[in-house]
Amino acid sequence: MNSNDNYIHSDITEEIIRSFFAVYNTLGYGFLEKIYENALYIELSKSKFKVERQKPIKVRYEGLDVGIYFADLIVEDSVIIELKAAEFLNKEHEYQLINYLKATVLEMGLLLNFGKKPEFKRKVFSNKINNSNLY
Repeated sequence: MNSNDNYIHSDITEEIIRSFFAVYNTLGYGFLEKIYENALYIELSKSKFKVERQKPIKVRYEGLDVGIYFADLIVEDSVIIELKAAEFLNKEHEYQLINYLKATVLEMGLLLNFGKKPEFKRKVFSNKINNSNLY
């Protein structure tokens, strides 16, 4: 049994993490986030996943649009991926991903850092938003 079977979408997230390490092992540290985004998109597409880049997500407040952000990658309409190329992950990066999850009906997010040392964090946010304008 996989140790991550208790996570939602664990089959997808495990493949995303495998792809993350494949990209990291090939490119290493020091590129801009966009380079890693493009490479990870290629790697995930080879796995036959539906992958969307820079998907616009509306943020709403009291039924009104208050802003928009662009998800780095969304895989299988199930997992938001936020990419970083920072020296290390910090709490602000985690909060950013949680807020992205709050703005959607998606519940699983992965924070992937292509820093000096590869890092990843899974974030789950159960959101009961019922708004057809959200992803």
